[in-house]
Amino acid sequence: MGETIPIAVPRKGRPLESVLDRLASRLDIADLADEISSTLRHEKALTKGTLDASEENVYHRLADYSAVDDPTEPEYTLVRDTRAGKPRRIVFDSVTIPLDDATGLDVPTDDTEIQLVGREEPFRSLRTHEFALGFDSADLVLEEVVELRPDPLDRIADVNARIDPADTDVQVVTGLGDTVYHTLMGSPEAVPSATSLDRDFLAEYDGPLCIEPRYERLVRAVLGTSALEDIEFKYPADGREEEAAIADTGIGVYLTVTGSTAREHGLLLGEQLFPSETVLLESTPEVTTAVRDVRALLNGGDLDTELGVE
Repeated sequence: MGETIPIAVPRKGRPLESVLDRLASRLDIADLADEISSTLRHEKALTKGTLDASEENVYHRLADYSAVDDPTEPEYTLVRDTRAGKPRRIVFDSVTIPLDDATGLDVPTDDTEIQLVGREEPFRSLRTHEFALGFDSADLVLEEVVELRPDPLDRIADVNARIDPADTDVQVVTGLGDTVYHTLMGSPEAVPSATSLDRDFLAEYDGPLCIEPRYERLVRAVLGTSALEDIEFKYPADGREEEAAIADTGIGVYLTVTGSTAREHGLLLGEQLFPSETVLLESTPEVTTAVRDVRALLNGGDLDTELGVE
């Protein structure tokens, strides 16, 4: 009987889809990955109200989706969503994926299987040594453990250097390339003409900076504490769209993909301060030979990532 290697993964959203895409590119699980992603997108649409929820109630759908007698089929669970009314939302729970030589990789995977296990914050599960491997947003690592220094942090590749080993054994292995950016934005009134909206601008700026509260420590790490000496953080009011709040404040930082929503609010897009990317993490004391083999399967030079960790 082979070994089962559990891997902590997000329960929903872009990071989980990135993990599934990565596995589908290395293993023959394209149908499984598509099934999980499609199910969760459908449930998200029901929770957001963009689809009619008049179909079977959430408990019946949960029973229909989950195959509890076959671990190689996905299982789902319920969580309370943060939206108005806090509706119950179906999210990913677990699935077991056998590995064999059919992977075509130089990794000994005979009789080994991986079990993807959904967690609200996989990074924290690794910090408590519950898992040896996991995937989570690089943002959470910055929000939790990187040292705050006067100088800025502008590359994911430098994150490990700012993790105090006395604080955690978790290290970043690689990124998955699903990159969006924490981007500096400003209204035309707050940015003088012919001025570059970048870190140098912020170094001279004295005033409010609109950010999401959960990103405060991340922004301090990314910009460096020296650049923030004369800056006061402002936060969007509950339920207020972030770009609208930044437009009212004048200057802010928020995640962008295309920047179209920011432009709709009349904002100028400035420097892309830091890449937000799903990363593969490991808890060093928990790494065994089998875990190293699985890590090698998940890692690889084919990844188009902002990360450059050896």
